[in-house]
Amino acid sequence: MKIGFIGLGKMGFNMVQRLINNGHEVVVWNITPEPIKEAEKKGAIAASSIEELVSKLPQRKVVWLMVPSGKPVDENLDALLDLLNKDDIIIDGGNSFWRDTQKRAEMAIEKGIHFLDCGTSGGVWGLKNGYCLMYGGEKEAAGYVEPIFKSLAPENGYVYCGQSGTGHLVKMVHNGIEYGMMQAYAEGFEILKKSPYNIDITKVADAWQYGSVVRSWLLELAVNAFNEDPQLEKLEDYVQDSGEGRWTVQTAMDFEVPAHVITASLYTRFQSRQDESFAMKVLAALRNQFGGHAVKTKE
Repeated sequence: MKIGFIGLGKMGFNMVQRLINNGHEVVVWNITPEPIKEAEKKGAIAASSIEELVSKLPQRKVVWLMVPSGKPVDENLDALLDLLNKDDIIIDGGNSFWRDTQKRAEMAIEKGIHFLDCGTSGGVWGLKNGYCLMYGGEKEAAGYVEPIFKSLAPENGYVYCGQSGTGHLVKMVHNGIEYGMMQAYAEGFEILKKSPYNIDITKVADAWQYGSVVRSWLLELAVNAFNEDPQLEKLEDYVQDSGEGRWTVQTAMDFEVPAHVITASLYTRFQSRQDESFAMKVLAALRNQFGGHAVKTKE
C-alpha cells in the first residue's frame, strides 16, 4: 500500500522503516525536518507539509498519526479533515484516551471519513520484533488497511477489537496490566536484594525465563538491565508515567471495577517522585503524639 505517516518519533520512525522493509510506500511528515531527512534515506517519500503529504497519496488516502496524545492529535486531525475526501482513512496509532477517540471518530464520520484507533505496543524493539496492534473503528476501513497491520505486527500479533474507541481502550488496559506486572517484579527483586544472602539477582532472573510461570518479555528486559548495571547504581529511583495507568484507574472507577494492583502500582510511581513526603512526616508525628514513639529529626 501507499500511505501517509505523520510523526517520526522513536516508535514512528521505526514503524515507517518496518513498513518500507515490507514493500509499502510511505510518505512522511514530521513537525521537525531532521527525522524526515533520515526517513528519506531509509526509502520514505518526504513531504514538507501535511498538504503535500496528502497530495502525494492515491485516490483512497490512508494517513497514520503517530503523535503525542491530546492537542497534537486534535491539531493534525483538524488539518486532515479539511484535506481528505469521503471514505479516506485516518489511523491514530498513539496512546490516546479512548473516550477522546470516540469524539474524534464522530467528527470524522460527519465528513464521511473513517477514523481508526490503533493501540500500538512494542516500543523501541518493534522494528525487529514487530508491534502488537489492537485496533477499532468501522470494520470495512479496518479490513482495507489490514496489509499495514500485517506488516507492522508479528504473526498473529494484531486484533480487531470492535467499534471506535475499543482499540485504545484495550491498549490502555494492556498498559495498566503492564504497570502491575512491572511493580510485582520490582518488589520481588527488592526482597531478594534485601535478604541476608548474597543472591545473584541477574542469574535468578535469567533462570526464571526458562520454564517458570513468571517468565515474560518484561523479565527478559530486566535481565538486560541487570547485565548492564547489576545494582542499578546509575539510575535514580524516579519513575515517570505516560498517562495510560491514570486512565486505566479512572476507567476502572467509572466501570466500578476494583483494580487494586494497577492503582497501587500507579501510586507507587507518584511516591518515587517525592524528594520529601509530607504524608510520611504526618504519620511519624501522629505516632509520636499518641504513643510517644521515637521520631527522626533533621537536627
